[in-house]
Amino acid sequence: MSVQTITVEPDQADMRLDRFLRRHHPHLTQGAIQKLCRTGQIRVDGKRVEASVHVAEGQSVRIPPLPDPAAAPKQRQIVAMDQYDTKELLARVLYRDEDVLVVDKPAGLATQGGKGIARHLDGMLDALRFGAEDRPRLVHRLDRDTSGVLILARNAFAAGKLAAAFRGRDMEKTYWAIVVGLPVPLEGQIDLPLARIGGSQGARTKPVGRDAEGAVKAVTEYRTIDNAGRKFSWLELQPLTGRTHQLRAHCAAIKTPILGDAPYGEDRAFAEGFARQLHLHARRLVLPHPRGGTLSVEAELPPHMKAAFASLGFTADPAKGANKHGKS
Repeated sequence: MSVQTITVEPDQADMRLDRFLRRHHPHLTQGAIQKLCRTGQIRVDGKRVEASVHVAEGQSVRIPPLPDPAAAPKQRQIVAMDQYDTKELLARVLYRDEDVLVVDKPAGLATQGGKGIARHLDGMLDALRFGAEDRPRLVHRLDRDTSGVLILARNAFAAGKLAAAFRGRDMEKTYWAIVVGLPVPLEGQIDLPLARIGGSQGARTKPVGRDAEGAVKAVTEYRTIDNAGRKFSWLELQPLTGRTHQLRAHCAAIKTPILGDAPYGEDRAFAEGFARQLHLHARRLVLPHPRGGTLSVEAELPPHMKAAFASLGFTADPAKGANKHGKS
């Protein structure tokens, strides 16, 4: 492979460089990215950078020749798992074929490791080989406290196709949330640019003006499915862009913070009788399958949200599981 120069597109602005690189080359490990940055082989606008830097729209990212994905070294941060852990993880598999694996990520489990994170899904993926030579590969992430549908690739071919689908937004993401208050209007589109505040650890986003420093486009469509007076509402959220904490920041911006979201809801985030957990769930993902056709997967609500639904009188249809349509 020769040297590549990739221009940062508008929907990739404000993305961490390491995440940007994995979207284009899913086989790259975090260790490999950091080494390439440290040695100056990866550059942004001709300058040396760290893997944690955030890229901006229009910047040029230089990527050196990379090894064949099939021959790439596999550097793993393994999480110790006992028989119970393995059984529980296997029970969370929603769909599996030769290319794709879909799991229902529990709330509270980080997708990847990092500073202070010893337990994460990425370190558990050897338990999901199902006889394959390669371990599954992450192609997108969910926040630690968000539950629901998470897609994994089972080989390099599928990883490239799925990463391209996420990169091109060629998919439909649907989240469910319980929020504090009743949105006005009951449905609509939230088009509020966001900017990051804080460092990579504990980073947050906040709405800003379109011309503000660090502002990136962020758009969310929402619909109120049910409500308990003006105290709580059940929202369906569809992010049209993928920004850090986008749904959480946008819900707070329209004065209906997500229940259990202290960083964005502050004093309004908690209510007596409800779990002190984030009530945000990745309910459904519809995307093109790497071999053709369309894959649709739904995940059941986590226990703390089921309890909240019961308390508020909200009734949700059972999840439809996984369905694949069209040619293979």
